[in-house]
Amino acid sequence: MTKTKASNISETRAARPITEIEISGEGHNPTSIAEFDRVLGGGIVPGSVVLLSGEPGVGKSTLLLEVAARVAKSGAKVLYVSAEESASQVRLRAKRTGAESPNLFLANETDLSSVLGQFEAVRPELMIVDSVQTVASADIDGVAGMPAQVREVASNLIRVAKENSVPLLLVGHVTKDGSIAGPRTLEHLVDVVCHFEGDRQTSLRFVRTLKNRFGPTDEVGCFEMSGDGINEVPDPSALFVSDSENQVPGSCIIITIEGRRALRAEIQALVVRSGTPQPRRVTNGVDSSRVAMLLAVLERRAGLSLADKDVYVSTVGGMKITEPAADLAIAIAIASAASDKAVDPAIAAFGEISLSGEIRGVTNPKLRKSEASRLGHKTTLDAEVGSLKSAVGRALSSK
Repeated sequence: MTKTKASNISETRAARPITEIEISGEGHNPTSIAEFDRVLGGGIVPGSVVLLSGEPGVGKSTLLLEVAARVAKSGAKVLYVSAEESASQVRLRAKRTGAESPNLFLANETDLSSVLGQFEAVRPELMIVDSVQTVASADIDGVAGMPAQVREVASNLIRVAKENSVPLLLVGHVTKDGSIAGPRTLEHLVDVVCHFEGDRQTSLRFVRTLKNRFGPTDEVGCFEMSGDGINEVPDPSALFVSDSENQVPGSCIIITIEGRRALRAEIQALVVRSGTPQPRRVTNGVDSSRVAMLLAVLERRAGLSLADKDVYVSTVGGMKITEPAADLAIAIAIASAASDKAVDPAIAAFGEISLSGEIRGVTNPKLRKSEASRLGHKTTLDAEVGSLKSAVGRALSSK
């Protein structure tokens, strides 16, 4: 083992009590996109590095181009480096989405030294690199996207951002399992990690914070893709319920929590007699294993006969609900479909169901009830009801 000698420490670098350390730096600078600012904790911090990942075609470049245009229109210089598309292709998209500004500078570079040269020439107040996996350094062997290349490129870009107090937004590719491509070190180096997700079958998109050194890590931003670009959805509750005014059996409203916001969603169920020895259990937007458990609880604790029935459970609008709070709404929707009795649309339900048929409390009940009341739901069924059998009885007997 090699012994490392201790070096002399100057007075300016000497360790001091934390209470004597001065707080330096500015606060968050809004981007004029409220949903994106919500995810970042209020805006972009000078010198911070934000990594935005997501599947191909989900809208990462469109969102960051809109961010670049909003910041540029405020009077700040923005450098957008595209390593995947030509400058003319980016300009074409900017023209289509209305994201043009004379303060927005475009460059098509795949070499790290050229990217740094563009930074020195423009001296921007915001820099965007799309994407970090497609830029390579001539000093490192291997092609772009290799772990060593990604580490070298990211380290140099982050160094420049920190030294000049210029915020840096990086686009990151993802692998087949949804994780960020490249070394895990990349996520440790950056200050903020956001994931852009959405169903290709719907126009709705979510931006979730996975890491944030300057704010909360449980925020969610809602956007909608359109032919004119990407638009904010400040109140997305209306997107996850059906437009039908008729009360159809097999439907129940749930107030779910996404990040720090409460959202209204609709769960629909269909129960039909099975024509096969093994009845089908099909789910969309909810956890299939929890639905299987709820079917057993409904049969054993609520007296419903479902063993010979095909059961289909789905959410409206492509919403994905994974929290246990959806148990009660799913169970009520299934019971409604099985008994062919509609649930009063003024009812909203949320609660986790145990194997004993007990309804357990969930997080943020006051926020959920407040949102339900705001949206016109006069009755909420939750843990206060007590048992699943009582909740189902109340839901199906209401008019």
